Amino acid sequence: MNIFGIESTAHTFGVGIVNSKGKIFANERDTLKTEGRGFLPREIAEHNFAVAPNIFESALNKANMAMKNIDLISFSQGPGFGQCLSCGAVFGRALSLKYGIPLIGINHCVAHIEIGKLVTGLKDPLTIFTSGANTQIIAHKNGRYRVFGETLDMGLGNAVDHLGRYLGYGFPAGPIMDNMYPQGKYIDLPYTVKGMDLAFSGVLTAARNKIGKESKEDISHSFIHNAYSMLLEVTERALAYTQKEELLVVGGVAASKTLREMAGIMAKDRGIKVAYPEMQYCGDNGAMIAWQGYLQYVKGKDRQSIEETVVKPYQRLDSVDISYI
Repeated sequence: MNIFGIESTAHTFGVGIVNSKGKIFANERDTLKTEGRGFLPREIAEHNFAVAPNIFESALNKANMAMKNIDLISFSQGPGFGQCLSCGAVFGRALSLKYGIPLIGINHCVAHIEIGKLVTGLKDPLTIFTSGANTQIIAHKNGRYRVFGETLDMGLGNAVDHLGRYLGYGFPAGPIMDNMYPQGKYIDLPYTVKGMDLAFSGVLTAARNKIGKESKEDISHSFIHNAYSMLLEVTERALAYTQKEELLVVGGVAASKTLREMAGIMAKDRGIKVAYPEMQYCGDNGAMIAWQGYLQYVKGKDRQSIEETVVKPYQRLDSVDISYI
């Protein structure tokens, strides 16, 4: 069985093709980038609609397949920017109706976890899911993924990119600031953890106020150090509570070398296993959408009519029933 997945929640339009055994045949994408600024949702949607035909053809060519070889189409139904989600949904519905292939919408956040489990081999981890829009500490319990801690204001990736824009780096700023981390020294910034939750707006504002007074290297180093330390403090508490022996780090920020190093130190101290997907599966991608479609449609027996494939921009991960575990 071959599954065709469409990712279109934000600045990346991606198409992945996988089979029911987890073999990934294609994982093509195009990501909108800017210099010195962010972007508007309509700009992202226009980008996604514009690149969709080429990414579609590229994925089929990479997999050496045609649509007649596809047995299921899945797409990101939520959460995400409404305009961007609509691009993937419209594309998926059009392909489904044209070729008579079943269609299923899936939760983007759950897909990040499941592709991580697939490519790392972890079975029942506590998961750090940290991306532009999301920062959550998650574990599966009683038929759903449960959130044990999360950001109270903004996603960690969004906070990093905000600061990067103020520093003049454009989008995405995360890789630039991550590479600068060893070059800076620590300056005092706020550290905001509230029980099992955390907040980034205070440390972001304080870092902004340091611009022009401290070096870019020191500001980047200190912001990343505090933000990642806050995240790992909450994670360690969740590990103590859940007694999990595996830690999975997924989402776009999981590509950070600094976060991987800091998480590795914490995991070693606790005597647990930590794993991260390879870089192509950290950020948004179509392969994870395809694999999640297989899990829900085949193993979970989930079904949707075309009318039920409306996009859900505010859908939470912990609102989704997990019928395949």
